[in-house]
Amino acid sequence: MSKPPVCKIMDYGRFKYEEKKRANEAKKKQVVVKLKEVKLRPKTEEHDYETKVRHVKEFLEEGNKAKITIMFRGREITHRNLGQAILDDVVKDTRDIAIVEQPPRMEGRSLFMIIGPNPKVAQRARDLQRQALASAEKEKLERKVAEKTASPSSPRPDASPALSPAPAPAPLPQASAAPKH
Repeated sequence: MSKPPVCKIMDYGRFKYEEKKRANEAKKKQVVVKLKEVKLRPKTEEHDYETKVRHVKEFLEEGNKAKITIMFRGREITHRNLGQAILDDVVKDTRDIAIVEQPPRMEGRSLFMIIGPNPKVAQRARDLQRQALASAEKEKLERKVAEKTASPSSPRPDASPALSPAPAPAPLPQASAAPKH
């Protein structure tokens, strides 16, 4: 501690406001990983399966995790091995871009597993997201500069035309003052 003690007198409201702004800026730069779900059934046909796997690959390339759920109905629950085989096929089809984060697990009438992007794919997705954020910030800054440099004598395209005073209304015709019978 210093002698004598030093303190700073400050506006607490302003301090809280600036702290909130810093927190929002930090929040903007964060990369949020979402968990996307794809549901399959033991009797899912080949084309539908391929479509679902293509969606899973898109999710992973965006940097998100994917939850693959196999839903069993009725007596299908006795053939868990069919669901396990489908999940194994999903792992084989996505092995170049995904890693299994949670192995297949049975919960009620559903068998599910969670896969995430492998580190290279995740890093690529984060870099792309940061580049998009940086380009958006750059465009925003360029628009601000363009608005400031626009000369005030030239009309802005989005501004409404100057309002001129409205002409006085025409006088109404006077009714004749003839007496009524």
